[in-house]
Amino acid sequence: MLEEEYLNLAKFVLEHGQRKDDRTNTGTLSYFGYQMRFDLTTGFPLLTTKSVPFRLIKSELLWFLHGDTNIKYLLQHNNHIWDEWAFKKWVTSNEYHGPNMDDFGHRAAKDVEFNRIYQTEKARFCDRILNDPEFATKYGDLGLVYGSQWRNWKTSTGKTIDQLKNVIETIKHHPDSRRMIVSAWNPEDVDQMALPPCHTLFQFYVNDGKLSCQLYQRSADIFLGVPFNIASYALLTNLIAKECNLQAGDFVHTLGDAHLYLNHLDQIKEQLTRKPHPAPQLWLNPEKSSIFSYDIDDIKIENYHHDKPIHGTVAV
Repeated sequence: MLEEEYLNLAKFVLEHGQRKDDRTNTGTLSYFGYQMRFDLTTGFPLLTTKSVPFRLIKSELLWFLHGDTNIKYLLQHNNHIWDEWAFKKWVTSNEYHGPNMDDFGHRAAKDVEFNRIYQTEKARFCDRILNDPEFATKYGDLGLVYGSQWRNWKTSTGKTIDQLKNVIETIKHHPDSRRMIVSAWNPEDVDQMALPPCHTLFQFYVNDGKLSCQLYQRSADIFLGVPFNIASYALLTNLIAKECNLQAGDFVHTLGDAHLYLNHLDQIKEQLTRKPHPAPQLWLNPEKSSIFSYDIDDIKIENYHHDKPIHGTVAV
Protein backbone atom coordinates (compact mmCIF):
# COMPACT_ATOMS: atom_id res chain seq x y z
CA MET A 1 0.00 0.00 0.00
CA LEU A 2 1.07 3.61 -0.63
CA GLU A 3 0.93 4.42 3.08
CA GLU A 4 3.56 1.85 4.01
CA GLU A 5 6.24 4.22 2.73
CA TYR A 6 5.28 6.79 5.36
CA LEU A 7 4.79 4.27 8.17
CA ASN A 8 8.21 2.76 7.42
CA LEU A 9 9.73 6.24 7.71
CA ALA A 10 8.14 6.81 11.11
CA LYS A 11 9.21 3.40 12.38
CA PHE A 12 12.76 3.89 11.06
CA VAL A 13 13.23 7.24 12.80
CA LEU A 14 11.77 5.89 16.04
CA GLU A 15 14.34 3.11 15.96
CA HIS A 16 17.35 4.92 14.50
CA GLY A 17 16.80 8.63 15.18
CA GLN A 18 19.24 10.49 17.40
CA ARG A 19 18.25 12.91 20.14
CA LYS A 20 18.78 16.45 18.88
CA ASP A 21 17.92 19.94 20.04
CA ASP A 22 16.06 22.27 17.68
CA ARG A 23 15.02 25.88 17.14
CA THR A 24 11.69 25.40 18.94
CA ASN A 25 13.32 23.94 22.09
CA THR A 26 10.97 20.96 21.87
CA GLY A 27 13.63 18.34 21.10
CA THR A 28 13.53 15.68 18.40
CA LEU A 29 14.51 12.22 17.30
CA SER A 30 16.31 13.06 14.07
CA TYR A 31 17.74 11.19 11.08
CA PHE A 32 19.50 12.81 8.12
CA GLY A 33 18.73 11.65 4.61
CA TYR A 34 15.70 9.47 3.80
CA GLN A 35 13.69 8.89 0.63
CA MET A 36 10.15 7.67 -0.08
CA ARG A 37 8.50 6.88 -3.43
CA PHE A 38 4.74 6.94 -4.09
CA ASP A 39 3.24 5.49 -7.28
CA LEU A 40 0.42 7.91 -8.03
CA THR A 41 -1.12 5.55 -10.61
CA THR A 42 -2.28 3.31 -7.75
CA GLY A 43 -4.19 5.93 -5.75
CA PHE A 44 -3.80 9.19 -3.88
CA PRO A 45 -1.35 9.13 -0.92
CA LEU A 46 -3.55 10.65 1.77
CA LEU A 47 -2.89 8.85 5.06
CA THR A 48 -5.65 6.59 6.34
CA THR A 49 -4.19 5.49 9.69
CA LYS A 50 -5.37 8.86 10.94
CA SER A 51 -7.75 11.40 9.48
CA VAL A 52 -5.90 14.05 7.45
CA PRO A 53 -8.04 17.11 6.56
CA PHE A 54 -7.70 17.33 2.78
CA ARG A 55 -9.61 20.62 2.68
CA LEU A 56 -6.63 22.25 4.43
CA ILE A 57 -4.17 20.73 1.98
CA LYS A 58 -6.00 21.91 -1.11
CA SER A 59 -6.70 25.43 0.19
CA GLU A 60 -3.03 25.82 1.18
CA LEU A 61 -1.86 24.63 -2.24
CA LEU A 62 -4.26 27.00 -4.00
CA TRP A 63 -2.87 29.78 -1.78
CA PHE A 64 0.62 28.93 -3.04
CA LEU A 65 -0.56 28.75 -6.64
CA HIS A 66 -2.13 32.20 -6.39
CA GLY A 67 1.22 33.61 -5.27
CA ASP A 68 -0.44 34.76 -2.05
CA THR A 69 1.48 35.24 1.20
CA ASN A 70 -1.24 36.61 3.47
CA ILE A 71 -3.16 34.26 5.75
CA LYS A 72 -6.42 36.09 5.05
CA TYR A 73 -7.17 33.77 2.11
CA LEU A 74 -6.57 30.75 4.32
CA LEU A 75 -8.81 32.07 7.09
CA GLN A 76 -11.56 32.74 4.55
CA HIS A 77 -11.44 28.98 3.88
CA ASN A 78 -11.32 28.06 7.57
CA ASN A 79 -7.67 27.04 7.29
CA HIS A 80 -5.62 27.83 10.39
CA ILE A 81 -2.38 25.93 9.71
CA TRP A 82 -0.31 29.12 9.30
CA ASP A 83 -1.94 31.11 12.14
CA GLU A 84 0.84 30.71 14.68
CA TRP A 85 3.51 32.40 12.56
CA ALA A 86 1.35 35.44 11.81
CA PHE A 87 0.12 35.56 15.42
CA LYS A 88 3.73 35.56 16.64
CA LYS A 89 4.42 38.58 14.44
CA TRP A 90 1.50 40.38 16.08
CA VAL A 91 2.17 39.55 19.75
CA THR A 92 5.87 40.45 19.47
CA SER A 93 5.09 43.83 17.92
CA ASN A 94 5.09 47.15 19.76
CA GLU A 95 1.39 47.54 18.99
CA TYR A 96 0.32 44.47 20.97
CA HIS A 97 -0.80 45.25 24.53
CA GLY A 98 -2.69 42.10 25.49
CA PRO A 99 -1.79 39.24 27.86
CA ASN A 100 1.81 38.03 27.77
CA MET A 101 2.20 35.56 24.90
CA ASP A 102 5.89 34.71 25.29
CA ASP A 103 6.59 31.11 24.21
CA PHE A 104 2.87 30.60 23.61
CA GLY A 105 3.28 27.24 21.87
CA HIS A 106 4.94 25.46 24.78
CA ARG A 107 2.88 27.21 27.45
CA ALA A 108 -0.43 26.41 25.77
CA ALA A 109 0.47 22.72 25.64
CA LYS A 110 1.25 22.57 29.36
CA ASP A 111 -1.08 25.11 31.00
CA VAL A 112 -4.84 24.72 30.57
CA GLU A 113 -5.65 28.22 31.81
CA PHE A 114 -3.04 29.86 29.61
CA ASN A 115 -4.26 27.83 26.63
CA ARG A 116 -7.74 29.30 27.16
CA ILE A 117 -6.31 32.83 27.15
CA TYR A 118 -4.13 32.05 24.13
CA GLN A 119 -7.02 30.62 22.11
CA THR A 120 -9.11 33.69 22.91
CA GLU A 121 -6.36 36.07 21.82
CA LYS A 122 -5.68 34.10 18.65
CA ALA A 123 -9.39 34.06 17.77
CA ARG A 124 -9.47 37.85 18.16
CA PHE A 125 -6.39 38.10 15.98
CA CYS A 126 -7.94 35.98 13.22
CA ASP A 127 -11.15 37.99 13.36
CA ARG A 128 -9.19 41.22 12.87
CA ILE A 129 -7.33 39.69 9.91
CA LEU A 130 -10.68 38.86 8.29
CA ASN A 131 -12.38 42.17 9.02
CA ASP A 132 -9.71 44.86 9.25
CA PRO A 133 -7.92 45.26 5.88
CA GLU A 134 -5.17 47.51 7.25
CA PHE A 135 -4.45 45.12 10.12
CA ALA A 136 -4.48 42.15 7.71
CA THR A 137 -1.99 43.83 5.40
CA LYS A 138 0.38 44.54 8.28
CA TYR A 139 0.10 41.39 10.37
CA GLY A 140 -1.43 38.75 8.09
CA ASP A 141 1.42 38.74 5.61
CA LEU A 142 4.13 36.15 6.20
CA GLY A 143 6.77 37.70 4.01
CA LEU A 144 8.35 36.17 0.94
CA VAL A 145 7.18 32.60 1.60
CA TYR A 146 6.26 29.85 -0.89
CA GLY A 147 3.70 31.64 -3.04
CA SER A 148 6.01 34.56 -3.56
CA GLN A 149 9.00 32.41 -4.51
CA TRP A 150 7.02 30.10 -6.80
CA ARG A 151 5.21 32.84 -8.72
CA ASN A 152 7.18 36.07 -8.14
CA TRP A 153 10.87 35.28 -7.58
CA LYS A 154 12.64 38.63 -7.34
CA THR A 155 15.74 39.09 -9.48
CA SER A 156 18.76 41.34 -8.98
CA THR A 157 17.48 43.53 -11.84
CA GLY A 158 14.16 44.24 -10.14
CA LYS A 159 12.13 41.88 -12.33
CA THR A 160 10.21 38.80 -11.21
CA ILE A 161 10.19 35.20 -12.44
CA ASP A 162 7.10 33.01 -12.45
CA GLN A 163 8.92 29.75 -11.84
CA LEU A 164 5.80 27.61 -11.82
CA LYS A 165 4.39 28.98 -15.06
CA ASN A 166 7.79 28.59 -16.72
CA VAL A 167 8.20 24.98 -15.61
CA ILE A 168 4.74 24.07 -16.93
CA GLU A 169 5.64 25.55 -20.32
CA THR A 170 8.85 23.52 -20.31
CA ILE A 171 6.96 20.30 -19.50
CA LYS A 172 4.64 20.98 -22.45
CA HIS A 173 7.28 21.92 -25.01
CA HIS A 174 10.57 20.41 -23.81
CA PRO A 175 9.57 17.37 -21.72
CA ASP A 176 13.06 15.82 -21.81
CA SER A 177 14.61 18.85 -20.13
CA ARG A 178 16.57 18.24 -16.93
CA ARG A 179 15.96 21.82 -15.82
CA MET A 180 12.31 21.58 -14.80
CA ILE A 181 12.93 22.90 -11.30
CA VAL A 182 11.14 25.24 -8.89
CA SER A 183 13.06 26.55 -5.89
CA ALA A 184 11.57 28.15 -2.79
CA TRP A 185 14.95 28.67 -1.12
CA ASN A 186 16.12 32.17 -1.96
CA PRO A 187 19.05 32.98 0.37
CA GLU A 188 18.53 36.72 0.02
CA ASP A 189 14.89 36.46 1.16
CA VAL A 190 15.16 33.90 3.99
CA ASP A 191 15.29 36.59 6.67
CA GLN A 192 12.10 38.13 5.26
CA MET A 193 10.05 34.96 5.73
CA ALA A 194 7.98 34.10 8.79
CA LEU A 195 9.24 30.54 8.31
CA PRO A 196 12.05 29.69 5.87
CA PRO A 197 10.79 27.07 3.38
CA CYS A 198 10.93 23.49 4.64
CA HIS A 199 10.10 22.05 1.20
CA THR A 200 12.82 23.85 -0.66
CA LEU A 201 13.08 22.55 -4.24
CA PHE A 202 11.13 20.29 -6.58
CA GLN A 203 11.91 18.86 -10.01
CA PHE A 204 9.71 17.29 -12.67
CA TYR A 205 10.49 14.36 -14.98
CA VAL A 206 8.53 13.13 -17.99
CA ASN A 207 8.72 9.57 -19.31
CA ASP A 208 6.31 7.16 -20.98
CA GLY A 209 3.46 9.67 -20.87
CA LYS A 210 3.80 10.18 -17.11
CA LEU A 211 4.83 13.19 -15.05
CA SER A 212 6.86 12.48 -11.92
CA CYS A 213 7.97 14.93 -9.25
CA GLN A 214 10.81 14.82 -6.75
CA LEU A 215 10.77 17.10 -3.72
CA TYR A 216 13.77 17.93 -1.55
CA GLN A 217 12.59 18.86 1.94
CA ARG A 218 15.30 20.26 4.21
CA SER A 219 13.27 19.89 7.42
CA ALA A 220 10.54 17.29 7.85
CA ASP A 221 8.17 17.15 10.83
CA ILE A 222 7.18 13.51 10.39
CA PHE A 223 4.02 13.40 12.50
CA LEU A 224 2.31 16.69 11.63
CA GLY A 225 3.95 18.13 8.54
CA VAL A 226 5.01 15.27 6.29
CA PRO A 227 1.48 13.84 5.75
CA PHE A 228 0.45 17.28 4.44
CA ASN A 229 3.58 17.58 2.29
CA ILE A 230 3.05 14.18 0.66
CA ALA A 231 -0.56 14.95 -0.22
CA SER A 232 0.17 18.53 -1.32
CA TYR A 233 2.90 17.59 -3.80
CA ALA A 234 0.92 14.58 -5.03
CA LEU A 235 -1.93 17.00 -5.72
CA LEU A 236 0.39 19.47 -7.44
CA THR A 237 1.79 16.69 -9.63
CA ASN A 238 -1.71 15.58 -10.61
CA LEU A 239 -2.81 19.14 -11.41
CA ILE A 240 0.18 19.83 -13.64
CA ALA A 241 -0.03 16.40 -15.29
CA LYS A 242 -3.66 17.07 -16.22
CA GLU A 243 -2.83 20.45 -17.75
CA CYS A 244 0.02 18.91 -19.74
CA ASN A 245 -2.06 15.93 -20.97
CA LEU A 246 0.06 13.47 -19.00
CA GLN A 247 -0.66 10.86 -16.36
CA ALA A 248 0.68 11.40 -12.86
CA GLY A 249 3.62 9.04 -12.30
CA ASP A 250 5.75 8.90 -9.14
CA PHE A 251 6.11 11.35 -6.31
CA VAL A 252 9.60 10.98 -4.83
CA HIS A 253 10.02 12.58 -1.42
CA THR A 254 13.60 13.17 -0.30
CA LEU A 255 14.06 14.34 3.29
CA GLY A 256 17.03 16.12 4.83
CA ASP A 257 16.50 16.40 8.60
CA ALA A 258 13.65 13.94 9.14
CA HIS A 259 12.48 14.26 12.72
CA LEU A 260 9.88 13.27 15.25
CA TYR A 261 9.29 15.91 17.91
CA LEU A 262 9.56 14.44 21.39
CA ASN A 263 6.00 15.56 22.17
CA HIS A 264 4.72 13.47 19.24
CA LEU A 265 6.24 10.11 20.15
CA ASP A 266 3.16 8.67 21.86
CA GLN A 267 1.01 9.76 18.93
CA ILE A 268 3.20 8.19 16.25
CA LYS A 269 3.45 4.96 18.26
CA GLU A 270 -0.34 4.81 18.40
CA GLN A 271 -0.54 5.43 14.65
CA LEU A 272 1.89 2.59 13.96
CA THR A 273 -0.50 0.13 15.66
CA ARG A 274 -3.16 0.86 13.04
CA LYS A 275 -3.69 -0.96 9.75
CA PRO A 276 -3.92 1.22 6.60
CA HIS A 277 -7.09 1.35 4.52
CA PRO A 278 -6.98 1.33 0.70
CA ALA A 279 -5.82 4.65 -0.76
CA PRO A 280 -8.54 7.10 -1.84
CA GLN A 281 -8.88 8.58 -5.33
CA LEU A 282 -8.45 12.17 -6.48
CA TRP A 283 -11.18 13.94 -8.50
CA LEU A 284 -10.35 17.04 -10.52
CA ASN A 285 -12.97 19.09 -12.32
CA PRO A 286 -12.69 17.96 -15.98
CA GLU A 287 -13.80 21.41 -17.14
CA LYS A 288 -10.70 23.04 -15.69
CA SER A 289 -7.36 22.90 -17.47
CA SER A 290 -4.95 25.54 -16.17
CA ILE A 291 -3.78 24.87 -12.62
CA PHE A 292 -4.23 28.57 -11.92
CA SER A 293 -7.98 28.40 -12.57
CA TYR A 294 -8.99 25.87 -9.89
CA ASP A 295 -11.23 26.73 -6.96
CA ILE A 296 -11.80 24.76 -3.76
CA ASP A 297 -14.79 22.84 -5.15
CA ASP A 298 -12.86 21.75 -8.26
CA ILE A 299 -10.70 19.36 -6.21
CA LYS A 300 -12.12 16.44 -4.20
CA ILE A 301 -11.09 13.18 -2.58
CA GLU A 302 -13.32 10.14 -3.09
CA ASN A 303 -13.58 6.88 -1.16
CA TYR A 304 -11.52 8.17 1.74
CA HIS A 305 -11.79 5.65 4.58
CA HIS A 306 -9.66 6.43 7.61
CA ASP A 307 -9.16 5.97 11.33
CA LYS A 308 -9.89 8.71 13.87
CA PRO A 309 -7.64 11.77 14.17
CA ILE A 310 -4.55 11.83 16.39
CA HIS A 311 -3.78 15.31 17.65
CA GLY A 312 -0.40 16.92 18.27
CA THR A 313 0.88 20.41 19.05
CA VAL A 314 2.71 22.30 16.33
CA ALA A 315 6.22 23.47 17.23
CA VAL A 316 6.63 27.17 16.41
